[in-house]
Amino acid sequence: MPAASPDFLRLLNEHQPLLRRVARLYCADADDRQDLYQEIVLQLWRAWPQYRPGAAKLSTWLYRVALNVAITDLRRRTRAPAPARLGGAAPPELPVPPPDGPDADDLAQLYRAIERLSDVEKAFVLLYLEERTYEEMADILGITQNHVRVKMHRVQDKLRQLLPLVA
Repeated sequence: MPAASPDFLRLLNEHQPLLRRVARLYCADADDRQDLYQEIVLQLWRAWPQYRPGAAKLSTWLYRVALNVAITDLRRRTRAPAPARLGGAAPPELPVPPPDGPDADDLAQLYRAIERLSDVEKAFVLLYLEERTYEEMADILGITQNHVRVKMHRVQDKLRQLLPLVA
């Protein structure tokens, strides 16, 4: 595979938090998240030569690739049996610094509720949390703005129902 172009490396540096959020949304396990992040980067690198700036905004293109990779990976993992862990106890997770803003327990509850959503519903939540407009969401997901509004309303209702259940 050829060396990464400076433009591609700049893209990765600028959008790494977004790509990691996609991985976090679709993988609860830290190792799975890292694997998914690497797969997203690989697929972005493979698709980079086909990206045409006039055809779509860069963020739209990034979301499409990242979400497609995440959903494909999730489906693959749910079909395949989980591999057995080697050795006895699992290694402890590294402590995560507390986030600015919401209480860590509230954030953990939100992630547990999001984990119970479908693949597509997770994509809506991610785009909402990224403060994307309905127009951008429609572009990224390939649906109408009206459909985005309807789906967002349903996803928000579903999260409201799930939040008391995961506490």
